[in-house]
Amino acid sequence: MRTGGIVLCGGRSSRMGQPKAWLPLGTELMLPRIVRIVRAVVDPVVVVAARGQDVPPLPAEVEIIRDEAEGCGPLGGLAAGLAALSGKCEAVYLSSCDVPLLKPEFVRRVVAVLKGPAPCREGEEGIEGSEELFASPLASFSPSLQGAGPAPAGRGSCFLAAVPHLAGRLHPLASAYRVSVLPQVREMLAANRLRLMDLFNAIPTRFIGADELADIDPTFASLQNINTPEEYDSVLHELTHSRPG
Repeated sequence: MRTGGIVLCGGRSSRMGQPKAWLPLGTELMLPRIVRIVRAVVDPVVVVAARGQDVPPLPAEVEIIRDEAEGCGPLGGLAAGLAALSGKCEAVYLSSCDVPLLKPEFVRRVVAVLKGPAPCREGEEGIEGSEELFASPLASFSPSLQGAGPAPAGRGSCFLAAVPHLAGRLHPLASAYRVSVLPQVREMLAANRLRLMDLFNAIPTRFIGADELADIDPTFASLQNINTPEEYDSVLHELTHSRPG
């Protein structure tokens, strides 16, 4: 299964006070760093930016996509990225641009979980005994999700998303999706249902536990996004006192 990547950089960076995509990290800027790390594992990679947004220089092979509509958040960015990669790959790793400690091994593991031990093809049977992998943790996130859950697994089904679920929190911007979820994403946008997590109620989703990630990222640094100058300073200190990467 060929896998590409989508890096979202269209956020307003209001708490940071300056565009996060342009923050220096050693000899790199934030967005090029994340693109480099994601491209070490998957290809092709596209960057989704807001309309009119200035983007740091990127490799010529990395296409810059603009949001199809304004104000739709990460769900709109996912739709734009999936549309751009349709026909070029079967799945994508989705990342925000503000996770400077992202590890290639983390990307590789999440993608591997989506593929599964026996990834199914259209017309084939699903994974035996996989129902327990779809037990939904979503009900605790929002009253609107009480009693909700992803489409049940079983024969004829396969994973359409693989999402880290750690300490009661989902990480949809550090997840893998099959490109075939694009129609569901567009249906949600058309209904003005903009919470990306709601997608997991509509599709067979594989939730990835901490025990499945700890061996390749013991501190789960790959999930550490930065939103404030204080968090940025902390990451700079950590990068200065660790090996390059």
